[in-house]
Amino acid sequence: MIAKALSEKVSLDTLSDYYELTKPGITLTVVMSMLVGFIIGAGGAVDYGLMVHALAGTWLIAAGTAAHNMYLERGFDGLMRRTSKRPLPDKRITEQSALIFSLSLIIGGALYMLLLVNVIAGIVSIATTFIYLLIYTPLKRISALNVFVGAIPGALPVVGGWAAASGTLFEHGMWILFGVIFCWQIPHVMAIAWVARKDYEHAGFQMLPKRDKKGMTTVLWTLLPLVILLPTIYKFYTMELAGLLYLIGALLTTLGFLYYGIQFGIKRTVASAKSLMFASFAYLPLIWIFILVDWIIYR
Repeated sequence: MIAKALSEKVSLDTLSDYYELTKPGITLTVVMSMLVGFIIGAGGAVDYGLMVHALAGTWLIAAGTAAHNMYLERGFDGLMRRTSKRPLPDKRITEQSALIFSLSLIIGGALYMLLLVNVIAGIVSIATTFIYLLIYTPLKRISALNVFVGAIPGALPVVGGWAAASGTLFEHGMWILFGVIFCWQIPHVMAIAWVARKDYEHAGFQMLPKRDKKGMTTVLWTLLPLVILLPTIYKFYTMELAGLLYLIGALLTTLGFLYYGIQFGIKRTVASAKSLMFASFAYLPLIWIFILVDWIIYR
């Protein structure tokens, strides 16, 4: 009985470790961005069967990409307090197992998207993984430009969702949504980098605050995308892709996000950076909620 109980506990713990390897929070954000893009890109005629396939394929490739990122950065994660207890640096999963697991998800997800969704959505998903793993991940140790490069794969899932529904990459609305996520991600990452800059420096990551002791450059690149968010949010409304409910909610949310960015710009403290970081956690889900509720009411 005791041996059986211990075996079941080990099995559940192992499953939990593999699940942690997929960075569930980030993967959920990717899937939600894809879903919003799919629904709006469908133009009021949602193919729910195709949507389920797009959700499954996106989760597979996003989870695999996150897991492979953990595999690639396993040594550096072990040097940082905030990541030292992840499954690989903590030796709860072997390197070989993580490699097989992550590549299986990536390859399976890519094939799933190509065969059961459409080729364009599959190519967008593959490009997202390629940029994230082969350009952004190594660039983090070379240049602070990694923040801007990393915002590209962060914003591509909404394009992939739109492409999954429409079969095209040439609709303006998808690129407006891409712009929203791109602009959101920069202050989001800047805030995290400021809060955890000692950790990043210790591990050798070239995040912007490392060479910006007074924080003025960090503030510039925090506030500029926040300001650009306002006309970007408004443009989505003027294209008649969302209604007044979305516009009011999204503009107020963006102004709130900008407020915390300005507070960080004035104070440049860890506390103000944390406030901005938590505001960024709330921002994107709120924007998606406003878009989806507006779509449900007016479509």
